[in-house]
Amino acid sequence: MSDKYAREASIEKYDGYTPNGDVVDDIDIEKGNTHLPAYVTQPNGQLSKDDTITKVLEVNGFHRHKEKTAPGQTDADRVEYISEVTAHGEKKFHKLTWFQLVIVLVITAVALGTLSMPLVFASLGMVGGTILTVGMGCMAVYTSFVIGQVKLRYPQVHHYSDVGRLLLPGTAGVILSRCLEVIFVFFIILGIGSHFLTGKMAFQTIVDDTTICALVWSVVTLVLLFLCALPPSFAEMSVLGYVDFISIMSAVFVTLIAAGIDAHSKGWNTGWTAGAGNVTFVQGMLAACNVLFAYAFSIGQFTYMEEMARPEDFPKAVGVLGIVMITIYTCVGALGYAFIGPGVKGPALLSAGHTISRVAFGLALPVIFISGAILVTTDGRFIMDKLFKNNIVRYVNTARGWAVWICVVLGLVLCSWIIAEVIPVFSPLLGITAALFNSAFTLYLPGIMWFKLIKEGGCFSSPKNIALTIVNAIIIAVGLTILGAGTYASVKDIVDSYAGKSVGKPFSCKA
Repeated sequence: MSDKYAREASIEKYDGYTPNGDVVDDIDIEKGNTHLPAYVTQPNGQLSKDDTITKVLEVNGFHRHKEKTAPGQTDADRVEYISEVTAHGEKKFHKLTWFQLVIVLVITAVALGTLSMPLVFASLGMVGGTILTVGMGCMAVYTSFVIGQVKLRYPQVHHYSDVGRLLLPGTAGVILSRCLEVIFVFFIILGIGSHFLTGKMAFQTIVDDTTICALVWSVVTLVLLFLCALPPSFAEMSVLGYVDFISIMSAVFVTLIAAGIDAHSKGWNTGWTAGAGNVTFVQGMLAACNVLFAYAFSIGQFTYMEEMARPEDFPKAVGVLGIVMITIYTCVGALGYAFIGPGVKGPALLSAGHTISRVAFGLALPVIFISGAILVTTDGRFIMDKLFKNNIVRYVNTARGWAVWICVVLGLVLCSWIIAEVIPVFSPLLGITAALFNSAFTLYLPGIMWFKLIKEGGCFSSPKNIALTIVNAIIIAVGLTILGAGTYASVKDIVDSYAGKSVGKPFSCKA
């Protein structure tokens, strides 16, 4: 028993890294080839009984939970209590199947991004929109496979930010990891913010009462999103995925059918074109950013795979998701543009006429809140794991754990709501989110991971390596281009929107 707890304590505490941040493989710990403290690397990991109890209590932060034990309990009783709580938590957070992962990824990806696709086709034309949608989708699916390979090869990577210590050695890796932690949290907060904008827009459209301040609907969205985000595990959230998928597809189909009937009455003369027409640089880059946002699912992949019962099954999930996403996005974008024409709005649900828009938004309400909630859960799990890495609080199965979890969820929802009110424009908010952050998490960082962590042999040592070197170099170049040019285009679009007074002021009654 002591040997078991000693090994769990040492590996849990150091989590695959030396104190200066270098990567340690499990085999190095077994052989003692590390600079870890003596109690980690001594022969066979043996500790005395007293040392074992001390380490288990220390690793699990039990000194913070003494109020949960009765007076007179021994250290052994406390260890048993912690072990039971930990075992329950590990079981709770490691039961995600590959099909449930598909559902979680669908909730993350096939949501608000779908609503921006017809506008992308309107900006780039039918040919340009199709090429961009399919091409970006293929890149996103490939980089997702790379991320999965990294997770399997380096199981100590629990979240995306942990990759920093794999890419750079020592202190530089630790600094990069810390930067990625901040970026990870802020990126998802921006993504959650887009759900506030859509929720407010949905309630305004459905109720159709201009006397009610838009800020009221924004607060209603905040409360509902907070309640939906309370389940702490992805396995629990995946149950809502079926409702989420039916919701978004129903809303889209109603919009497309209504638009198709209207287009038929006009003799299909809606004004759509195969080419891009007079698209500006800003419009083109904003369209590219919106497509990239639609494929923003890989940022949470490390976190999701951490909860899988069999992480090696991830290729099934990514393959199914890729086929579903590319098919839906291409069809929705092409049909929406063909049926509505260049006047299509973003989100597309606003383009089918007043009555149909009310119906469509009513059908879309579940996806607005469920997809937003999965983003909150992703950020919340990340924060809990980082703040309470060696503490049973992270399992959210004690009173203190639930109290902390509720506070974390509330904090994330409030931060996202504030940002959504400060930048109350849908398409540019998606664009700047994708340009700044999704370009990294979906494109150039996975490309760098392949060169640094996955590639075996020289870049030109085999036909396979030559092909993958070219593919990953292109992906890195595309990502860096969107980072620079996409950010410029998104910021300019936001500035122009305010200058043209087409949006309301922050925290105002105008949507």
